Amino acid sequence: MTHTTSPPGQRVLAWTPIAVMAVIAVVDVMAGPMIGLLPLVSLGPAFAGLVGGWRRTAVIGVLALLLCVGLGLYNGLFVKPRGYTAMASVAGVTGVGIAAAVARSRREAELAGVRSIAEVAQRVLLRPVPLTAGPVQAAVSYTSAVAEARIGGDLYEVVASPHGVRVIVGDVQGKGLDAVETAAVVLGAFREAAHDEPDLLGLGRRVERSVSRELEGERFVTAILAEIRDDQEVVLLNYGHPPPMLVRRDGTADFPEPPSYALPLGLSAHGADGPEPFRVPFAPGEQLLLHTDGVTEARDRDGRFYPLGERTHLLKEPDAHRALEALREDLVQHTGGPPGDDAAMLLLRYHRHHDGTDAPPGA
Repeated sequence: MTHTTSPPGQRVLAWTPIAVMAVIAVVDVMAGPMIGLLPLVSLGPAFAGLVGGWRRTAVIGVLALLLCVGLGLYNGLFVKPRGYTAMASVAGVTGVGIAAAVARSRREAELAGVRSIAEVAQRVLLRPVPLTAGPVQAAVSYTSAVAEARIGGDLYEVVASPHGVRVIVGDVQGKGLDAVETAAVVLGAFREAAHDEPDLLGLGRRVERSVSRELEGERFVTAILAEIRDDQEVVLLNYGHPPPMLVRRDGTADFPEPPSYALPLGLSAHGADGPEPFRVPFAPGEQLLLHTDGVTEARDRDGRFYPLGERTHLLKEPDAHRALEALREDLVQHTGGPPGDDAAMLLLRYHRHHDGTDAPPGA
């Protein structure tokens, strides 16, 4: 059986009511009955109601009442109304603290329910990518710009289709529920078309039509689609998205750009030409990192962008997931906390030779 321990900050808060009452008792005894510190004993149950449950608040309130009686008898205050007034204030604050603790517990339970629903939505929308698909190994990392956030506007998917391994990484314009809804539309269209369309250009057109039907106004999605087969090449289709990083066997990095940039998904009504698919050599032992602009546009405190091309050494780790986690931690360290925008990274490692044997791990 495993035992969980509370963080130090929570333990300090839990003992605060006892410490406050102890300090008040000591000062009251030392100062004498003329100072009139007895009503301050109610601070104990007041703090308990803010940080503890209703049962703990009730226990602290009973202790506060006993302490109030003891100090009142010691100071001889019950011959005057002061002692009874102090007890009434402690009892009243205890009642309010219990009510506050009950209300806070209900809010926390509701928040826990909302978080569990968000986690389910994340598992449905952003499903875990397969560890291996065709000739590639895959690992994914998602860093939200909002602490405790479970889902956002970045999207990714890997589909092992009859036509090769199809991949998408995208970034929805905007934030909030609208961005999540748009991401769901893009991923739904991609997952269906990835199995049906024989070529990547047809897949992109299917996704574009679906997005154009659903989006309103000037909303759009930047995205990059990739197709990997056993011919040691990757076909890329770029819809206004940052180019991926291709890490060669010798550790050098390339950022393959399209012959001409196309508009993002959802803006086809403007009449511009769609993207042109282009091929890039992708051999065993090489790595392809697809990412959103939350990675390359992440800034440190001095305004410097994250130097992704200088971090290829972090991807030498044989385990793809640990390598991507090291890169994510380096990104967070660069920004001094969560990045200013959601940051998604999808790492693909070509691990199979043309004869079906595996390339050396971490080559």
